[in-house]
Amino acid sequence: MATRTSPAKKGTQQSRGKNSGSASRSTAGRGAAKTKALNVQPEDHLPLPLRMIRGAWMGTAHIVAAGIRKLGPDVHPDKDLRRDGTGFFMLLLAVVIAAVEWWALTGGFADVVHAVVGGTFGWMALLLPVFLLIFTVRLMRSPEDARGNNRIAIGLTLMTLSGTALAHVIGGEPGLADGLDALWAAGGMVGFLISSPLATINMWLAVAVYSLLAFVSLLIVTATPFRHIPARLRALYEGLMGQDLNEVAANGHDQSYLYESDRSEPKAKKPRKRRFGRDKHAPEDEEQDEGYYGDEAFETPVIEDEDAPRVAAPGPAAPKVPPGVRRPTQSELAAEKLKRDQGLMPEGATEALPVVPPASTGSVAAVPANPVQPQPPATPIPQRTEQLQLSGDVAYTLPPSDYLPAGPPSKERSEANDSVVAALTQTLDQFKVEARVTGFSRGPTVTRYEIALSPGTKVERVTALSKNISYAVASSDVRILSPIPGKSAIGIEIPNTDRETVSLGDVLRSNNARKTDHPMVMGVGKDVEGGYVVANLAKMPHLLVAGATGAGKSAFVNSMVTSILMRSTPDEVRMVMVDPKRVELTAYEGVPHLITPIITNPKKAAEALQWVVREMDTRYDDLANFGYKHIDDFNKAVRNGKVIPPEGSKRIVKPYPYLLVIVDELADLMMVAPRDVEDSIVRITQLARAAGIHLVLATQRPSVDVVTGLIKANVPSRMAFATSSVTDSRVVLDQPGAEKLIGQGDALFLPMGANKPMRVQGAWVSETEIHKVVEHVKGQLQAVYREDVAVEAPKKQIDDDIGDDLEVLLQATELVVTTQFGSTSMLQRKLRVGFAKAGRLMDLLESRGVVGPSEGSKARDVLVKPDDLAVTLAAIRGDDVPAAAAPGADPMTDALADNANANHNFDQDGPEDLVQADLDARPQATEYYDDDDDQGSEDAWSLTGR
Repeated sequence: MATRTSPAKKGTQQSRGKNSGSASRSTAGRGAAKTKALNVQPEDHLPLPLRMIRGAWMGTAHIVAAGIRKLGPDVHPDKDLRRDGTGFFMLLLAVVIAAVEWWALTGGFADVVHAVVGGTFGWMALLLPVFLLIFTVRLMRSPEDARGNNRIAIGLTLMTLSGTALAHVIGGEPGLADGLDALWAAGGMVGFLISSPLATINMWLAVAVYSLLAFVSLLIVTATPFRHIPARLRALYEGLMGQDLNEVAANGHDQSYLYESDRSEPKAKKPRKRRFGRDKHAPEDEEQDEGYYGDEAFETPVIEDEDAPRVAAPGPAAPKVPPGVRRPTQSELAAEKLKRDQGLMPEGATEALPVVPPASTGSVAAVPANPVQPQPPATPIPQRTEQLQLSGDVAYTLPPSDYLPAGPPSKERSEANDSVVAALTQTLDQFKVEARVTGFSRGPTVTRYEIALSPGTKVERVTALSKNISYAVASSDVRILSPIPGKSAIGIEIPNTDRETVSLGDVLRSNNARKTDHPMVMGVGKDVEGGYVVANLAKMPHLLVAGATGAGKSAFVNSMVTSILMRSTPDEVRMVMVDPKRVELTAYEGVPHLITPIITNPKKAAEALQWVVREMDTRYDDLANFGYKHIDDFNKAVRNGKVIPPEGSKRIVKPYPYLLVIVDELADLMMVAPRDVEDSIVRITQLARAAGIHLVLATQRPSVDVVTGLIKANVPSRMAFATSSVTDSRVVLDQPGAEKLIGQGDALFLPMGANKPMRVQGAWVSETEIHKVVEHVKGQLQAVYREDVAVEAPKKQIDDDIGDDLEVLLQATELVVTTQFGSTSMLQRKLRVGFAKAGRLMDLLESRGVVGPSEGSKARDVLVKPDDLAVTLAAIRGDDVPAAAAPGADPMTDALADNANANHNFDQDGPEDLVQADLDARPQATEYYDDDDDQGSEDAWSLTGR
């Protein structure tokens, strides 16, 4: 490998280039010399001839490898991962073997090569150069794919061994007695050693076993599981026959959205974008597109299709039949086309069709529709060729796409759209507004009609007609956008009378979803213009979902969770689900992506959120210790082996999965523990983005006491379904609009960084589809829960008569026992409580055996020694008695632990009453006189007459 300059040396060189002046240059030069002296690499100790040989070898290897990388799609692997020297050696070895075995090179060196290769592998030496060449090209083009390279090496090795065994059997099974020439003409020494055990039993058994091994090795090299053999053969046949691979059978569904982007076909090379902080003199072969998290200046969670045009180019509209006029049917159009093709009609002529004049007073010019629904790609995305491996070498298969069937085809226009265009045109004409309808975009739920104003016409002339427009189109759910974002036109969104269902399978099969394989991508739905909306939860980074009951929140949460299950493994995404309603998320119980069972208790949910805070702090500790700013960079370094734990540490560093926390009903949590829940949510939303922890909060009560100002300030992405009032809409979106939605999945989506919300129809996934996906996922891997997420707090048995006075009672007990003086007035002064509270505390202490009964104005006797204070406090709290104070260790302890002596009516005559004996032996307490008391020396408790 070529000698690389150390980081310290690089920094010195850069500082030397930046500083101006002789003093700075001299300082940098001395620093560079010192750094060079301290950072001498081991290759510098080699003699000059060896270094020259090594440099020539690596230079030639880099040139050959660069040429191989230019074959087909141009690739640029990371320089630190390249293995050009090893690949060049294998290429030379393949050339030498081919020169001897293929081209009959003679001489002493050729005889040695033939003796080694032919004597070892027999006539399989003819195929050995091909195998070496395949592995060389793979190693030079994809050095970063270590797992794939190992797989191909194992497959080629098995193929070579099985080939030698078959060659030995086919060659007559020569033995050592037949001579080495006979062995070389068959399978060589390796074939003799491998096939002899089975060939001695039965020749056909050996042929069958090693033929099967050769077939399995071919599957390993091509990464083809047994169940995918028919599909691979069909794809090969269709490719050879030149058929369109994008055609899908009528009863089948495209599964390509689950797999990686096409690596086999060359893509148009896009110009490199200069990024901030990169060296402009960097070589072209250096991979500059891969950087750290945060290199991108502007990010948006919405994944858009750059190739699909979002706005139709204005142009002359094709002549359309006005509304109300009879239109030619499909059969008439087909007959007309057939006649024209056969020459029965002149080119350009049209058969006279019956036309019925419109019943209206005036005809309305046809308005063009602007379909922007993305078309399917020209070539299908290939399936993933390798199994997804989880930690512990567990194979994981994603759910097949036929679990999410395709939805009904979408419409570009209908008769209802033409009627609405006529109604809008007539309304504008009636009120003398110089404007016209220039087009419309039909979505699944609503259609947006575009109105262009004439020069000099105010926008308010149209917006003031909102009620008149609602009256004209017979709909109360009319929403006006002035203007449409990105257009010089006013948008009027009117619900469709024939709504369409948006299938989640269609959203996940769209171009937007194909463009990324990020595990946190979810299908949102369709926008007003008919385009698919796909969002990345990792870039939200947190989402607030709110709306009235039945507006579509639960369907959105189901679509989100199902998208995660369809695209990610448990090693990539883990989830925490909080479902206080206990019925919304029960279908996902037991999936391996969960780290704890679905939480239904609001108090345990608050504890789970506190655990998420602790997990976030743990991740930030690792990021800080290893020097990374985002969890993606840390995980990439862990997979590349760049994160090494400290010496002596037994910890095994593993990549952190994304953690998705879903709270289905935030209002229930805020009712039980508002302060704890709000503190945890605010801390998570403020800091957890770089730690890979993302929060989704859903509520049907978007009020200020549930969605507080702190929560709103730290949750930048919003999803507002239909709300009951404009106040709720302002709470969610900080603007009106959600109160005019029509429900059942109709929502306003405001991702982070967007100026105005986009109107979308949420994707729909049925319960049957959810159960299919969940059963498949649960069959792949069993859920392993963490026990430290929702730890059940030990229940303390507090007596009913104590109630809420436990803390002050413990303080009174500690005060009385430590001072060995029981006075009500003392409790009043020390604890700053009133007379009634102090008297009640004294009664509680008497019932627990801490003080004796009242004796008028005298202070009460203290029955507990200071050494027994811990036992007494534990008994009052309801905790277990400490082991050091077990029964029998002290007479007073036994008396306190016995509930039968709660009233402490001791028998003075009983010889076995050890407690009374201890009291008799103890000196009596003196009376307590408080000089500052207004009542003089009289105890206030005596005023009660008890």
